[in-house]
Amino acid sequence: MSFFTNLPILSVLIFLPILAAILLLLVNFKNSRHYYYYGLFVSAVTLVLSCKLLFLFDKKISNFQFMEIFHLMPNRDIKYFLGIDGISLLMIVLTAFLTPICLAISINSIQKRVKEYVVAFLVLEGLVIGSFCCLDLLFFYIFFEAMLIPMFLIIGVWGGENRVYAAYKFFLFTLFGSVLFLIAIILIYLYTGTTDILVLSTVLPKILPLEYQKWLFLAFFASFSVKVPMFPFHTWLPDAHVQAPTAGSVILAGILIKLGAYGFIRFSLPFFPAASVYFADFIFTLSIIAIIYTSLIALMQEDMKKMIAYSSVAHMGFVTMGIFSFTRQGIDGAIVQMISHGVVSAALFMCVGVIYDRLHTKQIKDLGGIASKMPNFAMLAMIFTMASVGLPGTSGFVGEFLTIVGAFKANKIVAILAATGVILGAGYMLWLYKRVWFSEVTNSHINHVSDLGKIEFISLGLMAVFVLLIGILPNLTLSFFELPAQHLASIFNQK
Repeated sequence: MSFFTNLPILSVLIFLPILAAILLLLVNFKNSRHYYYYGLFVSAVTLVLSCKLLFLFDKKISNFQFMEIFHLMPNRDIKYFLGIDGISLLMIVLTAFLTPICLAISINSIQKRVKEYVVAFLVLEGLVIGSFCCLDLLFFYIFFEAMLIPMFLIIGVWGGENRVYAAYKFFLFTLFGSVLFLIAIILIYLYTGTTDILVLSTVLPKILPLEYQKWLFLAFFASFSVKVPMFPFHTWLPDAHVQAPTAGSVILAGILIKLGAYGFIRFSLPFFPAASVYFADFIFTLSIIAIIYTSLIALMQEDMKKMIAYSSVAHMGFVTMGIFSFTRQGIDGAIVQMISHGVVSAALFMCVGVIYDRLHTKQIKDLGGIASKMPNFAMLAMIFTMASVGLPGTSGFVGEFLTIVGAFKANKIVAILAATGVILGAGYMLWLYKRVWFSEVTNSHINHVSDLGKIEFISLGLMAVFVLLIGILPNLTLSFFELPAQHLASIFNQK
């Protein structure tokens, strides 16, 4: 125990996969599978260390824990500053959980430039964990933007036919918002003389008048809204998902789009509370449009990946709605929804990958009757479908229910409109499941497909256990961020 207490565990979590990736560049294996085994070993060690954090973390302490500080510039308050609360802890564990799954499911599907592929995922893992750990605004920006590079490569090198177009669209959309974000960070530093997130959370609300808060809020919003992505900045996501390899879609849906919502929670609300209230109705409007409009678009899709991609936009609409309700229930629900969607959407994209690996199609019209040939697969896919719908007993229900309750306390009309999104979600997901798994067999190749392999069954099985566990025992997650969520709600005099 003392070893882990003295170990700079957050720095290890960040730099272990990055340094391992650099080392891998210097090594050549004759068998390409050894690159995957190497990546799996490194990501497994990272997962074990992140799980250790769960046991060392003290839920009764409201302050950030495992803090590490290294002053880079003695005369400037810019420092390498790490620390986590319950929110960032769970996102780190989710990242560490999904990364080895991504590598494992790629062993049989990605056969070209395997070394570079594994390197990209390990670097991406380290940068994402760094984003969730950073308590210095400038370092957060560095990690936040640097992760675009490995994700750009994953889509652009190992994606589908239009992968280059999708990769550039993803990169340019996110880069545009990030320029405004950087300008805002510079202005804040010039105004306050610090980039310390803890100091800024206390100082900025007191010294910034509403007019200044509004402009800075919009600059932050420009970056976070694209990452979520919110309507109308969502158009890059379906293209990125459709063209990305299965593991790329898993990490993109499971982790990367959560960083935008995390940014709203960590920065926008505590830094600019007055501006957050001022723009709340605007955020509500965009969230409801995302929930209803993209659900209707999802109903019209014939490509499974594109349908799930549009459903992700709709589900993230519940997250932004919950955050900007400024209520305890809404914020709790938003965080649970982030975690739940991170697993459920990742699992659904894995299900598409399982089908594509066997039948080489993602078109719904070319599928049907899969349940009769792949019963284990059908059972697990049903769990994730029900979780996406928000069935009680699954993690999806906990998140959506709490966000709607929180929104109802803030604005009853918004809550009622959001509830229609739940109905639409049930419509397109159940229709998808019925057509793919239980319709008549229209593709003769389905008669010859095999059920899940060991890696696929274990990966999807672990995710299904997580979905059911959180649905039945939601306090397993809620207890970790009880104090941070309570503090956020208290800023707006909410309970």
